Amino acid sequence: MGTVRDGSPLSRRNGFTFGGVAPFSWGMSSTSLVFSSRAEHRAWLAAQSALPRGFRVGASRFDFVPFEVPKPAKMTVTLIALDRPTADFAAMFTRNAFPGAPVIVGRKRLAEPKLGAIIVNNKISNVCAPGGVETSEKLCAATAAALGLQPTEVLPSSTGVIGWRLPADQMIAALPQAVATLKPGSILPAAEGIVTTDLYPKIRRADLQGGSIVGIAKGAGMIEPNMATMLVYILTDLAVPRETLRAILVRAVDRSFNRMSIDSDTSTSDTVVALSSGAVPCADLAAFEAALTQVCSDLAEDVARNGEGVRHVMRVTVKGAPTEAAARAIGKTVVNAPLFKCAVAGNDPNVGRLVQAVGKYVGAHEPGIPLNRTRMSLGGIQIVADGIFALDPAKEQALVAHLKAAELYASAEPKDGVFSPPIDFPPHERCVEIEIDLGAGAAEATVIGADLTHEYVSENADYRS
Repeated sequence: MGTVRDGSPLSRRNGFTFGGVAPFSWGMSSTSLVFSSRAEHRAWLAAQSALPRGFRVGASRFDFVPFEVPKPAKMTVTLIALDRPTADFAAMFTRNAFPGAPVIVGRKRLAEPKLGAIIVNNKISNVCAPGGVETSEKLCAATAAALGLQPTEVLPSSTGVIGWRLPADQMIAALPQAVATLKPGSILPAAEGIVTTDLYPKIRRADLQGGSIVGIAKGAGMIEPNMATMLVYILTDLAVPRETLRAILVRAVDRSFNRMSIDSDTSTSDTVVALSSGAVPCADLAAFEAALTQVCSDLAEDVARNGEGVRHVMRVTVKGAPTEAAARAIGKTVVNAPLFKCAVAGNDPNVGRLVQAVGKYVGAHEPGIPLNRTRMSLGGIQIVADGIFALDPAKEQALVAHLKAAELYASAEPKDGVFSPPIDFPPHERCVEIEIDLGAGAAEATVIGADLTHEYVSENADYRS
């Protein structure tokens, strides 16, 4: 099992227990997971994976040949099913104006009285594909027939290559095996089934009030969520009424996934779904919201850490801003600045690129903010005071040390022209810690981002092949 800085495997706050970092904070925590091997990480995932009451998951995998590019490929069909359909469900979807067919169908499902299952496939996202909506509805109908549900009680999700059509007949043929594997024990098969270029599955949980919240996420590239994120499924047995759950999910997503970016691109398939089986009374909705928000925050950071080619996660806290929106926008400008991202990737504290990014946003969008009181630090080391650099040789060395300590793995030479990460587990949860205090107000926001590496370019130059 993963260890943490304070030696405790779990954190407890406000009556709920997390199998991960300290609750509801993206600031530096005294508890941070460290894994020495893939086996240790897998053991920790298994310890987080117990399903809430009232849920089952199953999956099946098959070979197929995409219509558009006739070469062998593999697809996993994953099912998340409730023992009984629930009226208490919530979902949020991408604001991309080219949404995938499953997003179009999913939006309609929000008006349905109940939801009983989700069918998820990887490899192909079913975006702008011929007959895409009809194909998604066909898959929902087949899933419903296999589970004894109405077609409108099934929500579809797809992720993968944009523009290709789904192998619907083969997916339907794989459904009996997926149904046969449905089990109530662990969410891990679903976490594994939904991945694409992810290096490892992602699971987070919170236990509270005699019940639990368990979430899984898929995401590695094309990630700057706008109202939702990648693919995220959050299951709970705590009874939270439909409209309350929907309002809570909006707030939780806003404080987590919408404050994270890997590459500034908003996916056409972004989806977050929350389901309540209602098996356990929920006596404290505030505690439930805090726990759900922390699960979302942990998953968002996991996604950034597992981003395509990511070697450093950046945590940018912007303080002293006139509004929270400005603080968030400045944080996102920093984590999306290509030159600064490259500097971080190379463990080069070229902090002029950081100042450039802040000044770029303020000059274009908030010219009324005076920057002569601005203070900045990297790794707790002050680099700007009252708008003036405060650097020296000792600080330069300390900055390099901080960047290297936050590195998830060292860059390796490409093999046959292809970069391949040398690890398939997260060795630690350390981040490049950046603080920007504008001295121009009381608002603040924290944004999670990532560096820009050779591996990212290699992955995305060769994604479909």
